[in-house]
Amino acid sequence: MPIYQYKCDECESTFELRQAFNDKSIATCPVCQGSARRVFSPVPIIFKGPGFYVTDSRSGAKNPAAAPPPESKSGGSASKVTP
Repeated sequence: MPIYQYKCDECESTFELRQAFNDKSIATCPVCQGSARRVFSPVPIIFKGPGFYVTDSRSGAKNPAAAPPPESKSGGSASKVTP
């Protein structure tokens, strides 16, 4: 059974309760017997292995942004000097 964190609406104290998935989330505060609400917090996610960062790349794959521009095949360039 999972453990849920609750916060009292009246005295602001926090506490944890072990409840089944099908139980209602209604709880009473153990300090002041007031109503309490379930506190939701983000789940920690840990990515392991290759492929999660921009610097990771597949074997044999090349970054098209890092490739030099292709040469023009127009036959000539303005920078060439002909005698």
